[in-house]
Amino acid sequence: APAVFTDADVYQQSFNPREYLKEFYSLSDSQGRPNTFLMQNLRSLFKMFSLDGLRGDTLIDVGCGPTIYQLLSACERFQEIIALDYADQNRQELEKWLKNEAAAFDWRPVVKYVCELEGDREKWAEKEEKLRKKVRRVLKCDMTKAEPADPVSLPPADCILSTLCLEAACKDLATFRSALRNIGALVKPGGHLVLVTVLRETYYAFNKQVFSCLRLERNMVEEAVEGAGFDVKFSEVQPYQPGDACTDCEAVLSLVARRRASVT
Repeated sequence: APAVFTDADVYQQSFNPREYLKEFYSLSDSQGRPNTFLMQNLRSLFKMFSLDGLRGDTLIDVGCGPTIYQLLSACERFQEIIALDYADQNRQELEKWLKNEAAAFDWRPVVKYVCELEGDREKWAEKEEKLRKKVRRVLKCDMTKAEPADPVSLPPADCILSTLCLEAACKDLATFRSALRNIGALVKPGGHLVLVTVLRETYYAFNKQVFSCLRLERNMVEEAVEGAGFDVKFSEVQPYQPGDACTDCEAVLSLVARRRASVT
């Protein structure tokens, strides 16, 4: 792991979204081996967004990065999506896909995989169109701030989604707990928080660069979620065996929590 935790400025200055997508978001690698990490996460997201009550008007994706995979199941249950990320180049990469530009990353194999989980692989073009329509805004955010999208004020959300972000953005447990409180405050009472978090990971690497990760255990995440005013409704850990040295991740936690009614 890097000697000093890679903070937001490192992402802004040197995170290359295209290289990141190439490394982690193809369904199979150059040798044809399946990307089990991605497929496992797509299955978990499909499962979580099929749970009762997980629907509504507004979903906010916090720390979306340059990716759309995390929204493919969510877009069937929510009417409008707001995507937030700190790094300008990540938001620009996402916008390329949303505008259907020729230079955008090709997500079709991933979209088809999710459509297959939903029972109809042939609906992929329809799903792409649906998602492009539903992502209404792509905004800069800093989850270490009490108002993450400041100066923009966000509507109260029915659901907050955050995948593989908090653990890479928070240098210690106190920062992690505080960031969860900040993003948790964006959810209406009774609304949901959906998380996908890697466990016991200290770094991930691609394109000759290494990025830090806060080493978390399941109980740390669950306690932080409870501390942010939520009740955990679903929590599942799946072991992960990295095929190479690009990460030391040992497992992935998928979690759904419901925000408690505010105490007056």
